[in-house]
Amino acid sequence: MSRQMPAGELFSICATLKAMYQGKLACDLYKTWIAYNGENELIHIVYFNYGTALNDAGDRTGAINAFRECIRLKPDFYPPYINLGRVLEDIGLAGDAVSQWLKLVNDLPMINGTAVMHKLVALHQIGRVLENNFNDEAAEDALKQSLEISLDQEEIIQHWIALRQRGCKWPVVSGWENVKKERLIAAISPLSLANLTDDPMFLLAKAYLYNKQSIGLCPSPRSSLSPADTAKRRHERLRIGYVSSDMREHAVGFAMTDVVEVHDRARFEIFVYYCGIKRVDSTQQRIKTAADHWLDINDLTDEQAAQKIADDEIDILIDLNGYTKSARTRVFCMRPAPVAVNWFGYPGSMGSPYHHYIVADPYVIPPDQELYYSEKVVRLPCYQPNDRKRVVAEHRPSRQDAGLPDDAFVYCCLNGMQKLTSLTFRRWMNILSQVPGSVLWLLAGTSDTNERLRRLAVSQGIESNRLIFAEKMANPHHLARYPLADLFLDNLPYGAHTTAADALWMGVPIVTLPGRSFASRVCASVVHAAGIGELVCASPDDYVARAVELGRDRAKCAAIRKKLVSERDTCLLFDTPLLVSHLEKLYMQMWTDFEAGALPAPDLSNLDIYHDVALDLDLEKTELLTDDEYRRLYREKLTHWHSTYPIKPDDRLWQSPA
Repeated sequence: MSRQMPAGELFSICATLKAMYQGKLACDLYKTWIAYNGENELIHIVYFNYGTALNDAGDRTGAINAFRECIRLKPDFYPPYINLGRVLEDIGLAGDAVSQWLKLVNDLPMINGTAVMHKLVALHQIGRVLENNFNDEAAEDALKQSLEISLDQEEIIQHWIALRQRGCKWPVVSGWENVKKERLIAAISPLSLANLTDDPMFLLAKAYLYNKQSIGLCPSPRSSLSPADTAKRRHERLRIGYVSSDMREHAVGFAMTDVVEVHDRARFEIFVYYCGIKRVDSTQQRIKTAADHWLDINDLTDEQAAQKIADDEIDILIDLNGYTKSARTRVFCMRPAPVAVNWFGYPGSMGSPYHHYIVADPYVIPPDQELYYSEKVVRLPCYQPNDRKRVVAEHRPSRQDAGLPDDAFVYCCLNGMQKLTSLTFRRWMNILSQVPGSVLWLLAGTSDTNERLRRLAVSQGIESNRLIFAEKMANPHHLARYPLADLFLDNLPYGAHTTAADALWMGVPIVTLPGRSFASRVCASVVHAAGIGELVCASPDDYVARAVELGRDRAKCAAIRKKLVSERDTCLLFDTPLLVSHLEKLYMQMWTDFEAGALPAPDLSNLDIYHDVALDLDLEKTELLTDDEYRRLYREKLTHWHSTYPIKPDDRLWQSPA
């Protein structure tokens, strides 16, 4: 029968078997067909499909053999090179996978659309695997080659920019040959943009455009529920749903655990919808135990996840991801709950039509800066939750253990390298130059990145050995080494958030310089809430001067450390019951708004125009502008735009008073 069966019929039957979850039967059928049809002109395609079926069934070895046989039979058939590389990567042979894709890249002729497409796919795979294995230089090169073939690849542009940020390659975004800087900036991801610029208007416009292009219209959005509809399903407790990929050993998971545990179960029923990596850890187990309901939605489509949330009759759905890795924004697009809230996972506005509220505090979003957010701003006493039960390793390392000099004043910044900018680094070198013998302790990047920063330090008159790098380690041990530092120096424009709370919990003061954007102001909020608001600086010069002052006056710095330690358990920053109490009041007010038909409508007016206007700005120097200068710059640009392309007046920057 297998000898008589045409290849097309074979493919159809095997596809049906796969849809019926009978993958093993499909593999057996391919195997039998191959045994009787070795001379068939489509045998190479059958081997390719056989390899795919074997891989789906978990037989990695069989899949490798099938793909290699496919390549042997027809070397100019490109798909098996891609798939073989993926299987090799899956079994831990990342180097072999990259070699396989490089062979395809080097052998492919660039004379037709199919060859170009496969070369782009291979370069993308090479860049992804090298990036995941921290071979950033080679990854960046592969992605740049891909962009030289076709610039119409927004995801590749985003990865390329993120790699340059992680590698501290300044300026981060610069064009080359026929690639314009503006085209690259137009494709940057919202999170990378927050690392790059203190321009909240552009950040809002970018979030809006990213949502419009990457999420778009939902295939089947649910009809908005009315107060009358929800009255029919009245529950004894308000149902709160948290959607997150990070409810695990992650900054968000660490911070949210205490919140879930403290919620008032007499008035609120807590649902957690998890969409992150499938690995249970102690943090996730705490959240599972504390929540009323836990559901892993990884295996559900967005439509299925939205339907599940709707079936659970969630009243208020909290987005703890925003535009971060593994987010399920499309679920929110389908409006499965009457109220949607943006809180904590993403430091900025979502710029979406379906997030009604953003949770902040008086420092993160002052009243005069609400125009930079599409959502209605609601406030807690302190925006950021924290875990009072965080685990700190018993063993406390010495400075010698960490490679730090015993007698030096140790400045530190244990934020990720992607947050570091040229302007901030220059300020740090200025500080070191004024405090003899001091050192700067940084969270390590790749060896290339560490060496690059050492060279930059030398170019600014600082000995390379005054930069010391801390290798990444598990959070309990990471926390245990914090007290080795004397003073934390914050970044701008994307400052320390949960990292700041970690430092303060361990008694390390922070000097911070808030900007205009959400990401640039969280640290100021955290420092105020810890009771040391005097370390929130008003200008770059003030920031440098304050850091130098504390570096020269160790007794003064030690007194601040002592205050942090003595007031840690009573300060606002670590008062989770107070935070949750206010959060629950916000939830009740949101629900009251909904029942009164007063749910806020996101303001998305003119954001396409703001986005286009911002592409012409010097984004990395925006932080040097005063608020008045910043708003004046936008008004001038918008007025010029209006002279050619009339725009409707709105209540944002163009028509706002100076």
